[in-house]
Amino acid sequence: MQKLDLLQLPLQGNALIEASAGTGKTYTIAALYLRAVLGHGGQAPLLPPQILVVTFTEAATGELTERIRQRLSSGARFFRDAYAATEHDAETAASTLTSDPVLQQLAAAFPKAHWPHCAMQLELAAQWMDEAAISTIHGWCNRMLS
Repeated sequence: MQKLDLLQLPLQGNALIEASAGTGKTYTIAALYLRAVLGHGGQAPLLPPQILVVTFTEAATGELTERIRQRLSSGARFFRDAYAATEHDAETAASTLTSDPVLQQLAAAFPKAHWPHCAMQLELAAQWMDEAAISTIHGWCNRMLS
């Protein structure tokens, strides 16, 4: 088994991520969602209707939808605030605004001039979350069969 590296996991193709209860699956899915929305790693940026997330229970779909929406909104705030802070201290702007290593690493992956666009893309995705393709496995299969 390999330790999961959120920022290196390819966003195309198939990957099996196996995890026990309480190991941060929702956090991981939300972080991968951020990467997909931003087009991290040279991929085309995606919006929620273009990203499929499947889970086991209806309760989990609701929790995932809300946690991803919150993560998108907080990511948008982070990129806006980090860009504004660069006018004061460009070297430490991103690292002082959050202790979230994923957001810090994502900011480091994009040129500072691109941060306002990142913020806009994340905010747009947060607004589109009502159209997100997040469903149970059986719900998605039923939709495909219909």
